[in-house]
Amino acid sequence: MNFNIILEEILIKRSQQKKKTSPLNYKERLFVLTKSMLTYYEGRAEKKYRKGFIDISRIKCVEVVKNDDAIIPCQNKYPFQVIHDANTLYIFAPSAQSRDLWVKKLKEEIKNNNNIMIKYHPKFWADGSYQCCRQTEKLAPGCEKYNLFESGSIKKALPPAPETKKRRPPPPVPPEEEDNSEEIVIAMYDFQATEAHDLRLERGQEYIILEKNDVHWWRARDKNGWYCRNTNRSKAEQLLRIEDKEGGFMVRDSSQPGLYTVSLYTKFGGEGSSNFRHYHIKETTTSPKKYYLAEKHAFGSIPEIIEYHKHNAAGLVTRLRYPVSTKGKNAPTTAGFSYEKWEINPSELTFMRELGSGLFGVVRLGKWRAQYKVAIKAIREGAMCEEDFIEEAKVMMKLTHPKLVQLYGVCTQQKPMYIVTEFMERGCLLNFLRQKQGHFSRDMLLSMCQDVCEGMEYLERNSFIHRDLAARNCLVNEAGVVKVCDFGMARYVLDDQYTSSSGAKFPVKWCPPEVFNYSRFSSKSDVWSFGVLMWEVFTEGRMPFEKSTNYEVVTMVTRGHRLPRPKLASKYVYEVMLRCWQEKPEVRPSFEDLLRTIDELVECEETFGR
Repeated sequence: MNFNIILEEILIKRSQQKKKTSPLNYKERLFVLTKSMLTYYEGRAEKKYRKGFIDISRIKCVEVVKNDDAIIPCQNKYPFQVIHDANTLYIFAPSAQSRDLWVKKLKEEIKNNNNIMIKYHPKFWADGSYQCCRQTEKLAPGCEKYNLFESGSIKKALPPAPETKKRRPPPPVPPEEEDNSEEIVIAMYDFQATEAHDLRLERGQEYIILEKNDVHWWRARDKNGWYCRNTNRSKAEQLLRIEDKEGGFMVRDSSQPGLYTVSLYTKFGGEGSSNFRHYHIKETTTSPKKYYLAEKHAFGSIPEIIEYHKHNAAGLVTRLRYPVSTKGKNAPTTAGFSYEKWEINPSELTFMRELGSGLFGVVRLGKWRAQYKVAIKAIREGAMCEEDFIEEAKVMMKLTHPKLVQLYGVCTQQKPMYIVTEFMERGCLLNFLRQKQGHFSRDMLLSMCQDVCEGMEYLERNSFIHRDLAARNCLVNEAGVVKVCDFGMARYVLDDQYTSSSGAKFPVKWCPPEVFNYSRFSSKSDVWSFGVLMWEVFTEGRMPFEKSTNYEVVTMVTRGHRLPRPKLASKYVYEVMLRCWQEKPEVRPSFEDLLRTIDELVECEETFGR
């Protein structure tokens, strides 16, 4: 028995009718629900292979369909709907008990999803419109409030579903599901591998036991350590480069839904060639369907392909030697070291090497309580309006996001005052770009902009203005993730050369007209600065308007002059920059709009090139 399976039953699915003119059809499928996937297979005995699947994390709504005794042209008369991404899947159960059980179990699995719908359509989409509200747009907002936890389908006590003949899911086995005969265990603790052959364990993750011959050690493998579901090509290359191991690989979703890609790293790509190869997992046209990377070596499931190519290159640039995962090695940062702890005792800090210096003073690598690596900024006397900052620090500490450098606390009881933040191993984004010049793909550069935009969208959503966004005020961690730092700090600078638009240090080249003319800061002025930051990224660290003085830049920008398109930026990327540099603030996009555009570009640039 496969203990991963929650429900398994032969049901009927209706075609999704993606076009108004496409005919409806009803097909019998073997549906299998696991913790991570709703999969449906060809149900006939002579053909047993997967026809489709839905990632549980992408499901936005599961509910009974109100059909008002309408004619249903199939033998199963009890419909329910599964809404995911921009699609609605209609499924028909053989009985009310069966339908309600599926709805109940699916709702239990999606209850922690962060994309649950507020409103939904209680009736079918048919003949080009919703039968409940007659809206003719497939993506039209719902017409009835959706409450995941108070729906009638899960409030009442349910009788057990009638027994159905269980069928073992046929190949290909998705990465989340394994053969029934394998023993699966859950790690109770984290374990860091010390030898090359050791397997790193993460608490709460599942592992498959291969051998128990030793009293103290078992042979096991990560159940899906090589499968990285939501990873695009740029992120895959970034992770593989960080590991820097010959034969490092991962399996990720292809840009074409339902397909997979193997991303592989080699140190011996040859002069002028890339260290990365991306192989699409292809399907045979035979029945039963098989899958392959090298045509002569086809298998019934993806895990079998991976296992084979771990031992045989068979047409690949190298064997699949080392699985690379997206799972971080460190826990995510927290807002402060403890609840309401913003004042840090300086005796708990250990000072190590100097990292650099900035507007406020010297920054050093340090440790808090000799355990947690931190960056410690010593504030030079007279550099900052300290009293105002201390009050604001309590608010700033509560700003926590994966793309913001976390403020942990301050030391205010002595001089100099210290600001303690998250430590970022690769330092300033500007220096990172300049030092690695010529080694970035366009995808990697776009991914950096995406990181910054995510952090800025969070600040915008929380009505927080950065005031000094630039590559110099972003940092890069060990995994290559870019985070925004020093947000809001420009307000506390006491240097007239920096705070006055006539001062030589004032960042005129990153500022819109309303800032250098009237000192009017807003999220829309941050948007202008973000456009300049994108330009910095795609020029790999060049100074904007590098041959012009601040005075000349003010004149040029006022007359409508803008930075030219960088060589590495596609016309679509440059169009995003130009949208940020609209003269009137109200015409500029929000960070939410920019993030949506960049997310689309990440897919577009990967799929269709430049």
